[in-house]
Amino acid sequence: MLVVHGGAPLRGEVQVRGAKNLISKAMVASVLGTGVSRLYDVPKIRDVTIIRGLLELHGVRVSTGSEGELVFDPSNVERASTDEINVHAGSSRIPILLCGPLLHRLGHAFIPDLGGCKIGDRPIDFHLEALRQFGATIDKTPDGLHLTAPERLRGTKFELPYPSVGATEQVLLTAVLAEGITELRNAAVEPEIVDLICILQKMGAIIKVHTNRVIEIQGVDKLGGYNHRPIPDRIEAASWAAAALATKGDVFVRGANQVDMMTFLNTFRSVGGAFEVLDAGIRFWHPGDELKAVALETDVHPGFMTDWQQPLVVALSQARGLSIVHETVYERRFGYTEALNKMGANIQLYRECLGGTPCRWGRRNFLHSAVIAGPSKLYAADLEIPDLRAGFSHVIAALAAEGTSRVYGVDHYIVRGYEDFDGKLAALGARTERPA
Repeated sequence: MLVVHGGAPLRGEVQVRGAKNLISKAMVASVLGTGVSRLYDVPKIRDVTIIRGLLELHGVRVSTGSEGELVFDPSNVERASTDEINVHAGSSRIPILLCGPLLHRLGHAFIPDLGGCKIGDRPIDFHLEALRQFGATIDKTPDGLHLTAPERLRGTKFELPYPSVGATEQVLLTAVLAEGITELRNAAVEPEIVDLICILQKMGAIIKVHTNRVIEIQGVDKLGGYNHRPIPDRIEAASWAAAALATKGDVFVRGANQVDMMTFLNTFRSVGGAFEVLDAGIRFWHPGDELKAVALETDVHPGFMTDWQQPLVVALSQARGLSIVHETVYERRFGYTEALNKMGANIQLYRECLGGTPCRWGRRNFLHSAVIAGPSKLYAADLEIPDLRAGFSHVIAALAAEGTSRVYGVDHYIVRGYEDFDGKLAALGARTERPA
């Protein structure tokens, strides 16, 4: 539990390190190599600990170098028992991405029950179908999925029905050592995907990114290690920016990268927030004028990222007028708004598509559009965090609210994706405490 005494603006500086959505994939990529890999600027978050444990179960020697550096030696990759792997069941969705590398190295892979935030349906059908097309055999058993590849996997042509980030990563991590050419259509092209491609290219992969979401991978016989400093975490940077706006504060996010945040920065300015791009990062602040309502839709890159909408909605509750947010990526991403309404926000959810972006949820029974009426005065409440990004949103709301709130589930959710969360709050002058 985190006790938050609200009403004070956040002021100060925080540092963001390597992107959470890239770090774990970079760790998995090390399994493909025959040499040592070094990954820098790795945040101390629970996801990293989970993936490190999975790699070590499979014989990868993982050591810690200088501050924020992890070193991977995959020279003795081996098959882990299903019981050992099942210890991590439900804690992460990354085991599915180990399939391609393990099939190449061992001819066998096992997938336990997968975890992750409960924000909507995230099926692994795309992953499994891609692996089948590469030549893998998949057997379903009570303890999970067993995959085998008695022969070398072969390149394939594959088109995703939706530009899924996870499925694109699956194809990349599998195709680089598969025999022949793989062509992936309707691929995700998020900055983290491009950074993963850079890592694989450093290892010796041949990957061409064409226009219109087409990626072509020419399989090679062997990959080496890599040395890589990942892109900074654009989700965490935007979260602190939204916190500055909602609390009428001023926060410098060291490491924030303008190029990867251009869509967010445009919306931040449209709402009435101010920012300054510097060599070392981006400063975000509330200029003192009344915030303005906006209409936005989440979408795959280069659209407005779905992970940005939850923190920003808290700030939109303080904007004058009606803001409209149409969520097109995850169908159950507005569950956190119930807590915001409990605190005094005025947010109505709708099943209709309140926007023009093509949406998978139209005509289905999902509350995936939100109308936020503001400004609303927020009051303290007891809050139970439902997922990672909603957790940060709840903390932002508690910081902006009048009175003392108690936020439950901080260690389970927020610590999973945000390094030194309590320390960063303290550095910004937040009045928080942890009960003994």
